[in-house]
Amino acid sequence: MKTLVIAEKPSVGRDIARVLGCSQKGNGMLEGREYVVTWALGHLVTLADPEDYDKKYVKWDMETLPMMPERMKLVVIPQTAKQFGVVKSQLYRKDVGDIVIATDAGREGELVARWILDKTECRKPIRRLWISSVTDKAIKEGFAHLKNGHEYDNLYRAAVARAEADWLVGMNGTRALTCKHNAQLSCGRVQTPTLAMIARREEEIRKFQPQEYYGITVQAGGIRWTWRDEKNKSYRTFEKDRAERLADGLKAGTLEIVSVGSKPKKTPAPGLYDLTTLQREANQKYGFSAKETLNIMQRLYENHKVLTYPRTDSRYIGRDVVPTLKERLKACSVGPYRKLAGSLINKPLQTGSSFVDDKKVSDHHAIIPTEQFVQMEHMTNEERKIYDMVVRRFISVLYPPFEYEQVTMEAKTSGNQAARQQETVTFLASGRVVKKLGWKEVYQMAASEDAWNEDEDDQDRSTRENAGQYLEEQTLPSKRQGEKIKMEQISLNTGKTKPPAYFTEATLLGAMENPVRYMDTRDKQAVKTIGETGGLGTVATRADIIEKLFNSFLMEKRGKEIHITSKAKQLLELVPSDLRKPELTADWEGKLGNIAKGKMKQEAFLEEIKDYTCEIVDEIKSGHGTFRHDNLTSKICPNCGKRLLSVNGKTSKMLVCQDRECGYRETLSRTTNARCPKCHKRMELIKKKGTAGREDTAAGKGAEDIFVCVCGYKEKLSAFQNRREKEGAGVNKRDVANYMKRQQNEAKEPVNNAFAQALAGLKLE
Repeated sequence: MKTLVIAEKPSVGRDIARVLGCSQKGNGMLEGREYVVTWALGHLVTLADPEDYDKKYVKWDMETLPMMPERMKLVVIPQTAKQFGVVKSQLYRKDVGDIVIATDAGREGELVARWILDKTECRKPIRRLWISSVTDKAIKEGFAHLKNGHEYDNLYRAAVARAEADWLVGMNGTRALTCKHNAQLSCGRVQTPTLAMIARREEEIRKFQPQEYYGITVQAGGIRWTWRDEKNKSYRTFEKDRAERLADGLKAGTLEIVSVGSKPKKTPAPGLYDLTTLQREANQKYGFSAKETLNIMQRLYENHKVLTYPRTDSRYIGRDVVPTLKERLKACSVGPYRKLAGSLINKPLQTGSSFVDDKKVSDHHAIIPTEQFVQMEHMTNEERKIYDMVVRRFISVLYPPFEYEQVTMEAKTSGNQAARQQETVTFLASGRVVKKLGWKEVYQMAASEDAWNEDEDDQDRSTRENAGQYLEEQTLPSKRQGEKIKMEQISLNTGKTKPPAYFTEATLLGAMENPVRYMDTRDKQAVKTIGETGGLGTVATRADIIEKLFNSFLMEKRGKEIHITSKAKQLLELVPSDLRKPELTADWEGKLGNIAKGKMKQEAFLEEIKDYTCEIVDEIKSGHGTFRHDNLTSKICPNCGKRLLSVNGKTSKMLVCQDRECGYRETLSRTTNARCPKCHKRMELIKKKGTAGREDTAAGKGAEDIFVCVCGYKEKLSAFQNRREKEGAGVNKRDVANYMKRQQNEAKEPVNNAFAQALAGLKLE
């Protein structure tokens, strides 16, 4: 008898097949002497749509809500039905005796395989492959230690509970809002609180009243001294008269150094990467979106096999990984990392609790290099950048701490001068003397070292600045206590407090991961739960949530800043208040975690969700709020004749039909990767087509698309193509033609029809 192995994706399936010696090719499968390997294409099976339960649900009608199926049905996804047929035929082969589930090791990966088995009603024995990388070594070791598949039954129950709960709340809430206000509105337990956080930040910015503050700096003895208010220990004051009086009293005065202190300090390397931290830093450093970073990571994991499983929420490795560290160092000891890794290979490695902790590793450990030898010449530029970030972070935690001596000097106005002031004025100077670079040596040759203070976002920075907590670091000359120095230059500095910063993708990811500051509750257990469960969504779904909010025109980008749209502001007024709060996810995730641990019954959780769904629908039905489109244009939809809406997508400007059942859209312009030859900024491609695809008569017959830059540069598409071809760039006519074809295909896809939006609401994590 043979064993059937089910992988989640073709690339992983082929890797497993190669390791297991399955070389005989078939339709959607590979076969060997002992094993048959097949694969899903992500999910092949999903929860049925409402109309599959009852024909009355075909029409979106408030009277049919809430929709409460007695038992949830599974259906085969039409787009992947062919591969489902392949997997089913392999499951029922007479020579297949058991099954190995080799989908991604996690809650959703378990759901992919188990739903296939449930839909096919296959009851053959199951075993589980649970690995964090797809190198040959990891696959061999994983198959040597296969686990009983039923050890993961509770994990599967938690996954089903999550999917069905999201279906009930998302489907019913979305239909209720859409029917009530005759506009395409959707809600969910993750996307709605995410919007609410952005709205709250924008409200803080809108209400912020800048205050002018004053500070005093003095140049004396080759040192820049900063005045400190002894009352509140701040380096600034909001009293202009006081600051001017203090500055005037300092003229032609001297400072007496009253203390010189030095303290040795050590700073350990930042922790290893989990997916969210990597997405945040890649956005800050390279401008990659969360989705782009995840896609790059997937290629490095699946295709190049040089990094471990990316969808992890842990920044630690287990003790079982420690013996493999030197082998991983040898694998990545190439190019710019040869010297850095080489200095570690031939001596004992220092591994401590800062990054090795079994208790802080859940399904997967932190993202680190694999034992696979690296061939960087086969990577794209983007892949090299992400790989570089992970490898440097991995090497840095194995280096000793950064050691320095923190030197602080305090000086006061002396003698008659202090008497004239009627108060002693205190000044401070701070500096550091580097003793050992330690882990910072790993970043010394890197292009940027801006990730060292990774846990402080723009909000934290502006808060600290407004509180006057910053003291400038400088190189200090040797001074002794009691020494008097003459003031050479006195400066009265002014500034204004800054409002909180708008969210970027990096800071939004951080807020989704740790939304505690946006929670109204002071329930310690809720705060603890949302911290333990990883915040809003999961590391695997946050990127998709952000993309969905852009694609639903609930968020838009202005430069790097994220702003919510008028549609989102109105939506937040119309949705039930509970759906706006992160506390709901904290409650759900806590219970889902208990289901996975066998501490709670799946049925009990879903009964609670059904009651909650009824409450949501009743609240929406009885609501008195209204929704209006405030982005209507004079352009008419060629399909239904209604006026079109002007919307901003993540990278494009579009016209979209207001009718939720029509779905027409037209791209007006799109931000491209094409660079301006003058200022080298990204150019915008303006579409020279009118509504319904007709050529704009104002542009004249035969008008073509044109590139436009913010600096004023303009260039026709044909001229751009010719210029790039002459320059010998990587873009040829075929590339441009394919790019334009993709744009046309995308433009034909409806983005706001009711059916598509309802489906999109299924995965709300």
